[in-house]
Amino acid sequence: MRKNFAVLSLLVVLSVILSACGGAAPAAEPVVVKETVVVEVPVEGEAPAEQMGPKILRVNPGGVGDIPTIDPAIAEDTSSITIIESTFIGLTNINEETSLLEPGMATEWEAVTNDDGTETITFNLRTDVPWVRWNGTEVETVKTCDGSADRMVTASDFAYGIYRNLLPANASPYGYLLSFVLKGAADFNNGKTEDFATVGVEVVDDATLKLTFLQPTAYNAQIAGLWVARPQPKWVIEGDCDGGVEARGERWTEPGFFQSYGPYTMSEWIHDSSMILVKNPFWPGADNIPQAKIDEVHISMLDEPAAFSEYEAGNMDAAAVPLADIDRVKADPVLSQELVIAPNLCTYYYGFNTTAPVVSDVRVRRALSMAVDRQALIDNVTKGGQEPAQWFSRPGLAGAPTMKDHPDLGVKSDVEAAKAELQSYLDETGQTADQLDITLMFNTSAGHQKIAEAIQQMWNTNLGLNVKIVNQEWAVYLETTKSKDTPQVFRMGWCLDYPDANNFLAEVTLPNGSMNPVDASGAPAGGFMWNNPTYNDLVTKAAIETDPAKRVDLYSQAEQILVYEDAVMIPIYWYTRVTVTKPYVTRTFSVGGHEIYYKWDITPQ
Repeated sequence: MRKNFAVLSLLVVLSVILSACGGAAPAAEPVVVKETVVVEVPVEGEAPAEQMGPKILRVNPGGVGDIPTIDPAIAEDTSSITIIESTFIGLTNINEETSLLEPGMATEWEAVTNDDGTETITFNLRTDVPWVRWNGTEVETVKTCDGSADRMVTASDFAYGIYRNLLPANASPYGYLLSFVLKGAADFNNGKTEDFATVGVEVVDDATLKLTFLQPTAYNAQIAGLWVARPQPKWVIEGDCDGGVEARGERWTEPGFFQSYGPYTMSEWIHDSSMILVKNPFWPGADNIPQAKIDEVHISMLDEPAAFSEYEAGNMDAAAVPLADIDRVKADPVLSQELVIAPNLCTYYYGFNTTAPVVSDVRVRRALSMAVDRQALIDNVTKGGQEPAQWFSRPGLAGAPTMKDHPDLGVKSDVEAAKAELQSYLDETGQTADQLDITLMFNTSAGHQKIAEAIQQMWNTNLGLNVKIVNQEWAVYLETTKSKDTPQVFRMGWCLDYPDANNFLAEVTLPNGSMNPVDASGAPAGGFMWNNPTYNDLVTKAAIETDPAKRVDLYSQAEQILVYEDAVMIPIYWYTRVTVTKPYVTRTFSVGGHEIYYKWDITPQ
């Protein structure tokens, strides 16, 4: 609802968690008539008056702490990828609401199965998209060295983006994804060869790119469109024009250096405070990736309660609803009309460092999992219509089991069984429950803390354990949970990169997956610190299985190992999105957690 501006100025809040943003636009100056302050009162349902010129969207997509990166070769978290989704477009595009595959920078593509069992996909690219930059005043196109023409996005730029994601020196946290699927990528990423020509990436000409995959799968074209395979400006990163363009290296994403080509580009980044995206007038648009309607996106970096307070004050246009405020929002006659609880193909879980003291024993891990009353947590803490998770891959993904067909799969809350598992461990080791030293770590967030405290109490009440809880800021937390210092129990969530169970069960948990990194020798290096050959084989077979029913069966067997037999994680709930949005904002609701701001609009009434 449009707010009344009855004050002389608005508080501008600049803070961040996994993104960044500017605060509200300044309030209009009051008109003084006979010493009486007269303030124009907006009408319900209209955009704020200061937005009647340039359209400015004020959002808080992350939480406390800086956006870790906006470099497609480094990004691994939702906040970072959200910015990349608006500033770089992939070969293909996954619709944020339907999860259907659509054209991106490629207008068409053709897949061919080769004699050696590999699959080559040829992508035909559009040739009308220039690179752009913010020059301090406006968005301008980037010129070639002689200044005679615009630098256009080409197949070589895509190849360079893939190269940087696989380059060992960059230590890309998502390099594993391309290593899993592209021919020759694993050897290059692991440093077994320094010749990028051995990787299945061929630039045919400026408008044609061929990618060769290890095997035909339904998701190869989806992976080709992800941020890990998006262009990056080589001339900025490595320098160009006989020294006329200075090499910026890893600093290329900083304001003044940053170049992109999507519907938005970045004009300002005050680290740990805010970021501004500005509309790129040179993005030509497409039916499914239109030109941006909103001129600027101001991104703040606040914890959810602070962001929601700003929303209620009229200084934010969309916000997540904090756990503590859900009941009040549902009962409020205005806020309840702005509330949307939408599906979200993500899973909230606690992971185990399976080599850490105490939790190295599967009985302890299984006990901790079964002692969590997931439904009580949802009813009393999260209150957002989430669904208790019995396994990892979110139902609704291709290949994922469903509760209808697999009601007894995975792990359920069972306090008596949990007590028996723990007692077996205690009897064998000659300890008592209160002697066990266990720590749960989560990334700094009021919501995550409430969940951690509730589960901490369940473990105490049901098992007699005194589990300590600690937190870290997000960027630091990401590093900690990928290292050999990974805590015994750690909070994490996983949202789809592409809508297939393989994205969860292979790319998170297999050796060298997102939460199961390995070192150069192949030894566990962080995260789960886990390797089960039977599990690995099931997931590998499921990836290439063409019979949908058999594929679900293979993934179901793998899930049983992951969450019960080896109890590598505690699946807690399958997400929903609980957000409020001002009525003057039209928007989409992404099922994957990455907001697509170029489809949003602000409409004066």
